[in-house]
Amino acid sequence: MTQSLSDIVRVTVQISPLSAVNNTFDMGLIVGKSTVIAAATRVKVYSGTDDMLSDGWVGTEPEYLAAQMYFSQRPRPNKVAIGRWDGSGTETAVKAITACREANTDWYAAYLCGAAKADIIAISEYIETASPLSTFLYDTKDTEVPAGTAGNVMETLQKAKRHRTFGQYCSTTANAAVAAMGYAMGANTGLANSAFTLAYKSEVGVQPEALTTQQVNTILGYNGNVYTNYGATYNLLVRGSMADGVHFDEVLNLDVLTTEIQTSVMNALTTGPKIPQTEEGVSLLVTAITAPCEAARTRGVIAPGVWKGAPVLSLKTGDTLSTGYMVLADSIANQSQADRDARKSPPIYVPIKMAGAIEHVVIGVVVNR
Repeated sequence: MTQSLSDIVRVTVQISPLSAVNNTFDMGLIVGKSTVIAAATRVKVYSGTDDMLSDGWVGTEPEYLAAQMYFSQRPRPNKVAIGRWDGSGTETAVKAITACREANTDWYAAYLCGAAKADIIAISEYIETASPLSTFLYDTKDTEVPAGTAGNVMETLQKAKRHRTFGQYCSTTANAAVAAMGYAMGANTGLANSAFTLAYKSEVGVQPEALTTQQVNTILGYNGNVYTNYGATYNLLVRGSMADGVHFDEVLNLDVLTTEIQTSVMNALTTGPKIPQTEEGVSLLVTAITAPCEAARTRGVIAPGVWKGAPVLSLKTGDTLSTGYMVLADSIANQSQADRDARKSPPIYVPIKMAGAIEHVVIGVVVNR
């Protein structure tokens, strides 16, 4: 009888679990009351309008027409989620968006067909704290906006400092904000030098607004957006900002980066046997955080420059960030016994110099192991 070699040499094979993959932040959601999608299903994902026609859409529904606008943008987005607002009952617009968020966690930007002022305000409030991180785009043809009438929807959202809501005035073209959403989702490829801004882009299929300079300035004064003509040659979207004045791309880029940092650290925690409560363990976490920062630098989101923010650990005001960021961790020796017992990491700080209007950002990370 032949004896087993395992008695002498034992060989084992260990396959690491697959790392989790991020939401790619490249899909928009269009919600409406059409009954093609069952209320129980709530959300379906399509790769184009032909895909929708094959699934029973006729081509005249508000959601279909919005999707047509969405897929007409250049660069073209790869997919869209269509959500069902159950208009047969007492479901409100914000409840419909909430249900779509619960049913599908892959979409990033949402648009509601036929949204009224009250719907816009309610959804905007919900989106501020929605999870996963989300944004909301709407358009309005309310003449109170360019007229500067007190209490108009853009003024209301500006005063509420809504950070995740993009509003566009448009009196001539239905679903104009979907064009901005389609461009953003198509442009957000994650590839090298893919960082973009919505400002001064063309909106395919949208008729430019014939407004006076005063009316345009009124809209922009509310941190609103409008597609109009400049110099008799250029039809441009201005200014690409959220209701609080922060630009859409900066909200998107920080959402991508913070999510990638969270996912990278979780992958480090779940794919290894242990991250020890030592300086070496902290170094493993720093390495995990560095990878998504490098990816952001490759996309063009982060840029080298002088740090003008407040000091962060060893980083002083006036120091140069040669890569546009640093990953700095406090020492294990400085931890309280309570934090050690709870297996918390020391605070890790990521000062970042953004390549945009928001120059200086500090991301804080604490890991419970």
